Amino acid sequence: MGQRGGRQETSKKLEMAQRETMKAEAKVQNNEEEAEKLKAKVQTLASVFGVADLKNEAIGLYNVGHSCWLNSLLQVFFMNIHFTRILRRITVPLYAEQQKKNVPYQMLLLLEEMQCGKQKAVYPIALAYCLSAYNVKCKQLFVQHDAAQLFLTLWNLMKRQMKKPELVEELNGLYTICIQEHLACQKCSFEEKKNSSMLTLPLPLLDSNCRTLKTLKDCLQYFFHPEELTDHNMCFCDQCGRKTPFRQSMKLIHLPQTLTIHLKRFCFEKAAHIHKLSHYLPFPQDLDFNAVLTESQCQADDNEKAGWQYDLFAVIAHSGSISCGHYCAYIRSLTERKWYCFNDSEVCQVSWDDVKCTYGHSNLHW
Repeated sequence: MGQRGGRQETSKKLEMAQRETMKAEAKVQNNEEEAEKLKAKVQTLASVFGVADLKNEAIGLYNVGHSCWLNSLLQVFFMNIHFTRILRRITVPLYAEQQKKNVPYQMLLLLEEMQCGKQKAVYPIALAYCLSAYNVKCKQLFVQHDAAQLFLTLWNLMKRQMKKPELVEELNGLYTICIQEHLACQKCSFEEKKNSSMLTLPLPLLDSNCRTLKTLKDCLQYFFHPEELTDHNMCFCDQCGRKTPFRQSMKLIHLPQTLTIHLKRFCFEKAAHIHKLSHYLPFPQDLDFNAVLTESQCQADDNEKAGWQYDLFAVIAHSGSISCGHYCAYIRSLTERKWYCFNDSEVCQVSWDDVKCTYGHSNLHW
């Protein structure tokens, strides 16, 4: 998951928190020079990242029954200051029963509990119960859900339950990718274009001949590479009046502030058998889509393309097999620029070399 760079506006609540922090520190220091340095540091951090990262250290989430997939995803949401700014402005449901079933509200309660910082981890039980009402059950991890599916489910629930249209619009802007699908008949001039949106770029790790794609760049280029629809994949052409070969392609229109890439390591084989691809696939700490895609694969102006540079913000990784495994999240603190491993209730600082273990191999250990 990648984040665009850039300075953000500071809220009134944030300014109050800054003033209180600077007063307290200056009083302890009792040194005008040190107080000025602290003031400049707090203003620099807060102007970019906000009040959440100025509080206590990162807090873990206890595993409440195969909930590592949920815990990992929640940590990525909560460490994204752009998301928490949206979450803090939701409309609180009036009645207790509505509150219990409202996903954004339960996420907000959990976030506030984590930010109290009085314990090393908290229990996400209330949110887990809330999600169970929508058939998201922790103990059915490998039956119905994985982390990628949960991301789509959570996002749709939040979008549906947020009452303020402006917040839904912001949520869309934060995560939604826009593409243009092209379908062209190879026997005549008929061409169909359709704009669509997606929350993730679901990248295959194998090409059409089942050959391994070596890098993230290879996966992206293959995803946007045109596909020839022939033989039993031919489409009906209204202009030709019969099934003909078609050329299918996608062009990128818009990328969001937080870009989510899904590496499709779980794939289906014959007889509905699910297989996990554990081969090594490296990815960079920064990614420029202008250097990956060609002009023919883009449908955007220069202003849009100027924002297509990303820094890696988080990685949710799975260790183990398709029948038994564990999720954990590696997230980079936006203020400290340091990497942390969120392994349920345990949180520790790690290096970039540690994050590289998520590149993939059969014996992945945290």
